[in-house]
Amino acid sequence: MKRIFLLAVIAIFALQSNPVNAQEKSKAAPSFSKVDASPMDLVIYKNQDEEVLARVIYSRPQKRDREIFGNLVPYDQVWRTGANEATELTLYKDMKVADVVVEAGTYTVYTIPGEKEWTVILNNRTNTWGAYEYSDQEDRVRIKVPVRNAPSTIESFSMAFVTKTDGADLLMGWDNKYVEVPFKAVQ
Repeated sequence: MKRIFLLAVIAIFALQSNPVNAQEKSKAAPSFSKVDASPMDLVIYKNQDEEVLARVIYSRPQKRDREIFGNLVPYDQVWRTGANEATELTLYKDMKVADVVVEAGTYTVYTIPGEKEWTVILNNRTNTWGAYEYSDQEDRVRIKVPVRNAPSTIESFSMAFVTKTDGADLLMGWDNKYVEVPFKAVQ
């Protein structure tokens, strides 16, 4: 009986210390989640001294041959401005958004797309998913900006800061449309 027990212990030890098993274990790939269909991205606005003035974190849904504005994103309804979590804007300094001074802080960006203009909203309530918890009682700023035609199709919802001499425009575009939201640092 002692011999059988001893042989069993040796066999188990041999299997566990077998170099082939160790190699197979080291070749096993770690388990990562798949790439999100609407991956998260961010854009940053810096001044001429490379100081960060603003940051936007948003998710990028894809067009995938769908009719976007007026269909997937209905006209005249509050939109999270992207996908998944609502889009988040952090201002590191007080900024003018159009003609409204907005204090440094973090805000949620909602939009109400229309055929000819969008209402762009900076809302005080943060860490929200979608636009389900949106309340206009929490709005900090509401501005209207004209809709522009893109020169080519924008497959993924996209944002970019374009620096100007007196600030920057935040461009938001998808499909064949885009808007520009003006930002200026408060002096």
